[in-house]
Amino acid sequence: MSFSISNLRRLSLAPRASFARLSGVVMMAFTLAVAAASAHAADTPTLTIGIATTPQIGALQEAAREAKAQGLDVKIIEFTDWNTPNAALANKDIDVNYFQHIPFLENAKKQGGYNFVAIAPGTIMKIGLYSKKVKSFGQLKDGATVAIANDPVNGGRGLLLLQRAGLIKLKPGVDYRATTLDIVDNPKHLKIVQLEASQLARSLDDVDLAEGYPSFIKLAGTADPNSALLFDGVENKIFAIQFVVRPESANDPRILKFISIYQHSPQVRAELDKAFGNLYAVAW
Repeated sequence: MSFSISNLRRLSLAPRASFARLSGVVMMAFTLAVAAASAHAADTPTLTIGIATTPQIGALQEAAREAKAQGLDVKIIEFTDWNTPNAALANKDIDVNYFQHIPFLENAKKQGGYNFVAIAPGTIMKIGLYSKKVKSFGQLKDGATVAIANDPVNGGRGLLLLQRAGLIKLKPGVDYRATTLDIVDNPKHLKIVQLEASQLARSLDDVDLAEGYPSFIKLAGTADPNSALLFDGVENKIFAIQFVVRPESANDPRILKFISIYQHSPQVRAELDKAFGNLYAVAW
């Protein structure tokens, strides 16, 4: 069999043409994949989560980093009080907030007319009675000043703790909705002042005893968060901090994905342990 020069040239070019076509197919597939990924990213807007300023932010930021690695962009927004996160959620400035337990939420809905739902629990934080002036309740003088939270829920929780300490007696059967009007016995004639809960940590230099939240105590640096004269427990899940959304967002896959990361990530749990030690429990 004989071959012409032209035949040899066609044979030598054939593999190159096939390779070129294959390379083109691969490149096109890669380009389409990149385009699809970019389109998906563009269709998935940033998830915004509002919190009150707290050491909880470390765990949330870790969850946000892990979400980013999984294709979900999350922005954590800090507020300095306990009212703005709900107002921001109602105004659709954020997608979800994470700072309040169910009793606080129910009171906020009643007072603010909000239509919110809690869709998943987070951590349960202890509260305590702190003092920089006495080492025991017996050292409190007659007429000592005691600070508790000024909102109807956390204030009641503080009063219950004062009752556990033997400092006051409340009407039988009252719960976390107790107010100062429910005090039926105050043998030390304590002067009870009510402050915004997030500011209680900074009141320790001005009062003899204060209800306090370890996270805010730690953030303010005003005392050792473990130094409370008495803690309440973390067994009551009604006080678990909740992920709260508007009803139409209850099944938002972005929010559900973030919550799953937060609840199941070992790195997030390590951040919580670092921030709070044994002063918290998980509620899921």
